Amino acid sequence: MNIKKIVQHDEKSIYGVGFLSLSGFVVWDIDAKTGHINSRDVITHHQELSMNDLIVTESSVISLDRDGKNIVWISLNQQVLQIASIERHIPDGKGRPHLMEEHAGNIFVLKFKNQISLVNLGSSNVPELIQSLQDHSIVSLGIALPGGDKHALSVIQQVSEDKINVHIFMEEGDKIKVSSELVGSDIQRGFVKKAYLNAYTRNDRSHGFRVLVVAEDSSLSLLQQGEMVWNREDGLASIIEASTAELPLEKEGVSVARVEHSLLEWLKGHWLKLKTALMVASVEEAAAVQALRLKSTDKTKMSRDHNGFRKLLVVLTKTGKLYTLHTGDGRIVWSSFISGFRRSGGKLTMLKLLPWQVPHKHAMHENPVFLVAAKVASEENKFGLLAWVDAYSGMEINSVRLTYFIEQIIPLPLTDGAEQRLHIIIDDHANAHLFPATDESLQIFLEHAQSTYFYMTDKEKGTITGFAVKGPQTASPLSPSDGVLFRSQQLWTIMFPSDTERIVTTATRRVDEVVHTQAKILTNQDVLYKYLNKNTLFVATIAPSGAEAFGETSPEENWLVVYIIDTITGRILYRLKHSGMCGPVHAVFSENWIVYHYFNVRAHRFEYSVIEMYDRNRIDNKNMLQFMLGKDNATATLSSYSHVDLDVKTQSYFFSHSIKALTVTSTARGITGKQILVGSVGDQILALDKRFFDPRRTAEPTQAEKEDGIIPLTDAIPILPQFYLSHAYRVEGLRGIITVPAGLESTSLVFAYGVDLFYTHTAPSRIYDSLTGEFNYALLLITIFALLIAIIISWILSERKELKEKWK
Repeated sequence: MNIKKIVQHDEKSIYGVGFLSLSGFVVWDIDAKTGHINSRDVITHHQELSMNDLIVTESSVISLDRDGKNIVWISLNQQVLQIASIERHIPDGKGRPHLMEEHAGNIFVLKFKNQISLVNLGSSNVPELIQSLQDHSIVSLGIALPGGDKHALSVIQQVSEDKINVHIFMEEGDKIKVSSELVGSDIQRGFVKKAYLNAYTRNDRSHGFRVLVVAEDSSLSLLQQGEMVWNREDGLASIIEASTAELPLEKEGVSVARVEHSLLEWLKGHWLKLKTALMVASVEEAAAVQALRLKSTDKTKMSRDHNGFRKLLVVLTKTGKLYTLHTGDGRIVWSSFISGFRRSGGKLTMLKLLPWQVPHKHAMHENPVFLVAAKVASEENKFGLLAWVDAYSGMEINSVRLTYFIEQIIPLPLTDGAEQRLHIIIDDHANAHLFPATDESLQIFLEHAQSTYFYMTDKEKGTITGFAVKGPQTASPLSPSDGVLFRSQQLWTIMFPSDTERIVTTATRRVDEVVHTQAKILTNQDVLYKYLNKNTLFVATIAPSGAEAFGETSPEENWLVVYIIDTITGRILYRLKHSGMCGPVHAVFSENWIVYHYFNVRAHRFEYSVIEMYDRNRIDNKNMLQFMLGKDNATATLSSYSHVDLDVKTQSYFFSHSIKALTVTSTARGITGKQILVGSVGDQILALDKRFFDPRRTAEPTQAEKEDGIIPLTDAIPILPQFYLSHAYRVEGLRGIITVPAGLESTSLVFAYGVDLFYTHTAPSRIYDSLTGEFNYALLLITIFALLIAIIISWILSERKELKEKWK
C-alpha cells in the first residue's frame, strides 16, 4: 500500500494514491503545511486492477483493469468508484492498451501498439473517443489554461520525414476543441522525441499555443501558428568525439591572400591604421578602420590559409549526428544525421570518428572522408555499424551493417593508392577485420601482418590481453561489407587481483604524434635517449575502496599503482605504488613521459606525478655525427623483444584543483615545447608549462641545470592568471579537450567541448615564426624610409665635413 502518485489538490491538502493489493485504491489526504495525514480512505473493486496503469488528475484517479478492457476511476471529492468499458475503443490487432502519464483535465491517452487514442472522461462518466493517431506520435504534458477550468495538451504526429502535424486538444467544460497544423521539419533533425506545450492569451482574449519540440538529434524548435519560429542545435552539447579536416585549396586564378584593389587603397588603409595606433584618428576614421578590418578579414573564408589556422572541426554527438564547424567564427558549415544509425533498431553506442581518406596528391579534386563507427545492442542480437561521410558536403557516401559487434578500431599507418587509410576492426571474439576490403589493401597489409599486434582491456574483469594478427581466415577473404577476416592469436594476459586492484585509467601515445628528436642533449654534453616505443601502455589501478566518496575510507585503505607495459610482449617495464592515494585518475602520455593526476587521501590534496623514461642501452652512444646524420633519429626502429634497461625519473607535486580533462599540446614538427592542458572542475582551461613537471627539478638548480631550462623545485604546481587559456570564460559542462597542430610550428590549436564549445590558439614557446595579424606594416615602411633618409643625410653631411677637412 505504498503511495504511487501524488497531486496537489488545493493550497491546504495533497492527495496521495496507491493500490490496495490488486482489488482497489488507497487515498491519503495529507496536510500540505505539516505533512499530517488527515484521512486514509480505501475504495475496493471486485475486479483485479493493473498496477502499471495509474494516472492522478486534480479531481480523479484513473486506472485500467487487468485485461485492459475497462477503465476504473474514482472522484477525489466523492470517492465513489466507477467503471466503464473501453472495449469498443480498442482497435483490432493493436494489443492491450496502457495508460500514458500525459493527461489534461479529463483527457487521457491510451497507448496501443503503433497507435494512441485520446479519450475524454466527461461529466457523463462515459469514456468518449476524441481521436486516434498512428505511431510516431509524441504527447506533451497537459497544462491548465488561465482564466477558467480549462486544460490542453498537444500531440506531435510525424507525418513524414520532413512534415509533422501539430494537434492541440483543449478542454472547455464538456467540450473538446481540436486544432491541427502541418509544419515542415528538417530531415536532418530526425523524428520528434519530446514536446512541451505553452499557452498565451491573444489580444482578443482567446488562447494561443506554442509547442517546444525536442528532435531525435537533441535540437530544440519552437512551433507557433504552423511555422517554426526558431531552432537551436543543442545536440552540440552532447559531443563525444571531435576531429579536424583541412579546408579546400584555393581554385586556380584566385589568390589565397586578399587581393588589394589598388596601391592607393592599400596605403590609405595602413595610414588610417597608423593614425588609430597613435590615437590621433577621428571617430569617423576609427570607424573606417574597423570596417576595413571586418571587410578584409580572412578568418571565415572556406579555403586553407598559409598558417594552417583555418580548419573544419568535425564533431560527433551521442545521437549519431555529425556537425562541421568553421574555426574562424564557429558557424555550422553542415550537419548530417546518419540514416543507418537512426534506424538501428536497438541501443546505439557511438564509438569513433576517424579520418578515412586525407587526399594530398589529388587535394584539388577529392574531398576528405571520415569514418564513423557505432555498435548496437538489441534484444535479438549485437552488431556494428559503419558510415563514410564527405567532410566538405556532409554527404553520406556509404554505410554498412556488420555481422559482428565492434570492440575496438585500430587505424594503421598504411594507405592505399586512393590515399584511404587502412583500419583494423576487432570484434567481440578478438578477430581482426581489415578495411577497406580491396585486393590492393590486402596486399599492402599482408606485407605488415606479421608485425601487427593489438591488446584489449577489460576493466570489469581486471585483465589486459595481447594478441597477434595471423593470416586470413578464409580462402576467399574479400567481403566489402564485413572486411577481410584475419585470425588472431592470444600472446599474453595480465590479470589484476580484483580484491586489491581495479583498473581505472589507461593511456597511450597519440598515433599521429610527431617527435622532433629522440635525444635530450644537456649543457654538460651528456645525452639522454628517450624511450619512444609506441607500443607502451600506461595503466593506473586503485584499491577497490578508492572508488568510494572522499572521507569514507582511511589512507591505509587506499593506494594507487601505476604500470608501464609493453603491449607486444606483455612485459611490465615499470611499476610504482602510491600509498594513501585514490582516484579519480587522469593521465596523458606524450613522447617519453607521462603525467597523471589523483587525490592524496593522507594530505587531503590533489597531486600530479610525472614519469620520464630514458633508454640506458644507448647511454654510451655519444657519436654526435651519427646522431646529426640521422642514424639515431626519432624514426629509428625499436624492437619490443630486445632487452630494455629503463632509466625512470619520477617526481610528484601538489595541485589545488580537481580536474575533468587532461591533454597535451601538439605541433607540426614537435620542436616547440609542450604545455599540459587541464580542464578544471570550474570548467576552465589551464595551460601549464611542461617544465613545471620536470622530474629533474631541484630546490637549488646549478648553473648548468638552469641553462637546461630546469626551474627551482616547489611542492606545488603554481597557477597564475595568465595560465588560463579560457580567460574569464567557463566552458560549461566541460568533458574533453583536443589539440591539433597548426601550420606554424609555434602554434597549437585547442578545442574544448561540453555544454559550451571553446576554440583558441596557444603558443607554448611563444610565437617565434610569424608576425601577428595586427602588425603595422605602414609604420615599418615609414621607419625604413626615415632610416634611409637619415642615412643619406648623414652621408651627405659626412662628405661635406670630410671636404672641409681636406681644404684646411
